[in-house]
Amino acid sequence: MITLHEIQTIADTSMLVILWMVQLVIYPSFLRTEASQLVEWHKAYTSRVSFIIIPFMFTQLGCAVMFAVNERQFVDWLVLALVLLCWALTFFISLPLHRKIDQGDPTQELRRRLVGTNWPRTILWSAIFLLGLIG
Repeated sequence: MITLHEIQTIADTSMLVILWMVQLVIYPSFLRTEASQLVEWHKAYTSRVSFIIIPFMFTQLGCAVMFAVNERQFVDWLVLALVLLCWALTFFISLPLHRKIDQGDPTQELRRRLVGTNWPRTILWSAIFLLGLIG
């Protein structure tokens, strides 16, 4: 039977891979796509990628809460804090930028902001993965 630690490792690894792919491949491709094509493609991209990312985000959050509450180790509380910070960055920075693209505002400046503001999330999800290895 799979353990909660293994589930957490799967979620952490998945978020690590997803964020690095987004940061190094997907978001930079936004900079090279014609504005008229980006709006249409972006809507399809965000709805499809949500089916992949959202379950891993909730799994990761659930595991982080359970370990912080039950294990009460510093590293578990640190992981929970970083996961919550990732969620905050996602909902208060990344999603509003994505909504602007969906609403027909795919300026180069907005796309560059999306790439630039994703670096903190990429680094934080990398740290969560690394902390999971030692926790």
